[in-house]
Amino acid sequence: MKKLAKFVLRGGRRNVGSAGPLAARPKLVVFDFDGTIADTFENGLEILNLLAGEFGYRPLERADLPRARDMRTLELMKFLGIPTTKMSRIAKRGTEELGKRIDGVQPLKGVPDALRQINSAGFLLGIITSNSCENVAAFLRNHDLEIFEFVRSSSKLLGKGREVRAVLKERTLLPKDILLIGDETRDIEAAHEVGAHIAAVTWGYNSRAALESLGPDHILDEPAEIMALLESFPPA
Repeated sequence: MKKLAKFVLRGGRRNVGSAGPLAARPKLVVFDFDGTIADTFENGLEILNLLAGEFGYRPLERADLPRARDMRTLELMKFLGIPTTKMSRIAKRGTEELGKRIDGVQPLKGVPDALRQINSAGFLLGIITSNSCENVAAFLRNHDLEIFEFVRSSSKLLGKGREVRAVLKERTLLPKDILLIGDETRDIEAAHEVGAHIAAVTWGYNSRAALESLGPDHILDEPAEIMALLESFPPA
């Protein structure tokens, strides 16, 4: 009964756990968007605080940023006083506000070159994000990065695991066949949920300490390290 109760509390998701370091060349490399590819941090902070009055939570002060970067998503929501029942509505409004600013959003340093190298080397690339497909498409078009096989948007802030499972089913892949790349603890949680490989990057939102605490399979400090990791395995 205890195991069943935990399963229900996780929303019916099986806690598969870490896939471990890559043992072979992945068949698909799936990126997060915000903080991994696109530098949306300042816009995101501005929008988060803009919506505070509308949804009744407290703004995130700059003095609290170091502490916030050490938090997992649900911990941050609790810190700001955001009920989980409002998370989806806030995320939807946030993507709407970001859409007004998307033409000014720039890629993170070194990321475009890394993505083009990975694509040129024959890897299939995808994006799974809690941002909107429209925002991502506009950004990719603006920066000549329309090199992805797909862009999938999760309607839930913590729903990336479901999207990963959908990709696996559509493409007849096993969890061990893909590498997820993201900058937040929730990216690691999604990978562990389905048993996929995960490389956490330190140039985004969550701190290195927060990422390390969840035991990602790889930690990368520079975009060029993605290609170095992928090149360590010969083509299939």
